[in-house]
Amino acid sequence: MSLKDFIIPAIDIKEGKAVRLYKGEFDKVKVYDNDPVDVAKRFKDYGVKHIHVVDLDGALEGKPKNYKIVEKIIKYVDLPVEFGGGLRSFDAVKTMFEIGVDRVVIGSLAYENPDEFLKIVQEYKNKVIVGIDAKDGKVAIKGWIEKTDYTPLEFAKRYDDLDIFGFLYTDVNRDGAMVGPNIEGTKKLAENLKH
Repeated sequence: MSLKDFIIPAIDIKEGKAVRLYKGEFDKVKVYDNDPVDVAKRFKDYGVKHIHVVDLDGALEGKPKNYKIVEKIIKYVDLPVEFGGGLRSFDAVKTMFEIGVDRVVIGSLAYENPDEFLKIVQEYKNKVIVGIDAKDGKVAIKGWIEKTDYTPLEFAKRYDDLDIFGFLYTDVNRDGAMVGPNIEGTKKLAENLKH
């Protein structure tokens, strides 16, 4: 195995463009490319084995908005895609699997509607990633707009015994700021979880 097997580059999509938010703030957007499909093609040319796609509009609005672009990435790039952003119902998740995503990332729904989340996990065993977006030490939901009372570890422990693929931890205060990941937060999760 090479390092390329473990690196999963992300494409964040907002208004149809490949972008990066600064610390999860929707009014601080940097556009990297007008065509996310071209970005995915470049990633494939670099030799990556998987792509992570986030629908930022979907995260904010509560349902996928850029799924047609995801469909094009799957069709024209031919790499497995994990997708997150606005997956707040079983039907939304089902639709994304029907268009060909390999895995889904779910955060807000896991917090707001655990029963619906469990139904998704039962249907799509080991294809579901629990998204843990932390802001100021607490789990944030709905496009990082609302903070919950849960720490990342408390939230993750609710789902650690399920047949999920794993967890995706993001420290929103560092995201897009080019300061690297939250090593201590990541280490704490890794040392205390099975996945």
